[in-house]
Amino acid sequence: MAGKETQEKWISQVRKGILEFLILLCLKKKDYYGYELIREIKATVQMDVSEGTIYPLLNRLMHEGIVTSRWVDMGSGIPRKYYTITPEGTKTLADMKQSWQEISMNLNKLMET
Repeated sequence: MAGKETQEKWISQVRKGILEFLILLCLKKKDYYGYELIREIKATVQMDVSEGTIYPLLNRLMHEGIVTSRWVDMGSGIPRKYYTITPEGTKTLADMKQSWQEISMNLNKLMET
């Protein structure tokens, strides 16, 4: 049973660690409002993401200049806050992609031996 607990903890940590990467990958494709971004991540990578996790992360990314936001009036109902990747965010994403590819390549080598 301890092995299963270790695996579950590891999976949880990996998911938390890549969430910022996933957000930037999504925002590179198009602008999203928060709940839509949560749905996209859940649908694409079958990862459970909560509002309590994603909004603080989006706020941190905005503070760091990686993401910006704007309010969009929907005509009916409440306005939605859309998030956009910045040029700095695009550069950060490119660096993350390179790091991910290097890590993935090295892990694949290790798993083959």
